[in-house]
Parts: sequence; structure tokens; C-alpha cells
Amino acid sequence: MAQRPRPQRLGHVVLNVRDLAASVRFYVDMVGLEVSDYIEDQMAFLRCGHDHHDLALAQIPADGAQREATYTPGRPGLEHFSYQLGSLEEIEAAASYLQQHGVEIVRGIGKHGPGENLFLVFKDPDGNYCEFYAEMVQVTAARPYTPRIWKNDLAAFDQWHFDKFVVPPPEWGPRPAPSDKNE
Repeated sequence: MAQRPRPQRLGHVVLNVRDLAASVRFYVDMVGLEVSDYIEDQMAFLRCGHDHHDLALAQIPADGAQREATYTPGRPGLEHFSYQLGSLEEIEAAASYLQQHGVEIVRGIGKHGPGENLFLVFKDPDGNYCEFYAEMVQVTAARPYTPRIWKNDLAAFDQWHFDKFVVPPPEWGPRPAPSDKNE
């Protein structure tokens, strides 16, 4: 049986927002965060420390403001919060542990483009999305970072193209041809 995960710290939060540009202005001008990256006009990644992001903002569809108060993807508010683990091996062990205990895994294991972090997202008893992540890009004076705009494509969501997902992956445009793992 897999061992219970041992998070190192609370990591980042992702919020669904009605107006991405207005929210970015607020968190930069009023809160003092810095922009790390964008995924076109769909997401913004902001930081106050060394992690590539400690806050990400996701644009919701125009009808999102009308959705119900309980969490459903695409409504305003919290999308997920995260806890840092130490490595891919720890995330894999956490996935096994969660599965053994009947916890619903939502997405992952994967590797995001912006931030380059590994991810595994699962539901708590109230349906909130919680994430284990590891290996996020660190931004320091010795390792400065230049923001970029990522295309809203599979590489931004999962650089591994769902190869390590432990649940069925979401529908995502044209699927790459399966690679021969024995090459």
C-alpha cells in the first residue's frame, strides 16, 4: 500500500475570473504581483516570490457568472489550490495512495507549460479541486524570467501529451499519434 503524501507547503491558487485583463491589472497594480506568463487571453500566471506563479487567473466563458454557487468548472471563484511535493516519484506515489482510498482524480499526472510544474488534481470531500505539484520554475535574481505568451494548446496544458495521466484525459483537439515506447 502506498504511503500517505507529505506536502512541503501550500503552493499556488488558481481562480476563475470574469475579466482576465481587469483581474491582472488588479493583482499587479493593487496587490503588487508580477506577471510570469500568459496562455493567450485565457490565463495569466503571477508571482510574489520565487515560484513561477503563486496565483493563476483563468478566464471563464461569458455565461460563467450565471452558473450555480457550488463548484462547477467555469464558474467564478476558486478553480484549485495546491500543495508542493518533492518529485515526480512522490506525485506518482500520491496518485496510488489517492486511488487506493477512493479519492477521485480529476487530471494528471502531467507537466504544464507555464511554470513547467508537474501536476495531479483531485477532489476533496466537498468537491473542491486540490492539486499536488512539483518541480516548478524558480525565478530569482540569479535566474531571472522573461514573461511569454503561450499558445492555448496541448503543450501549454500538458507537455507530456497525457502519457502519464492516471485517469482518462480531457478531450483536447487532434490527438498526437501514439509513440512506440520500445524505440
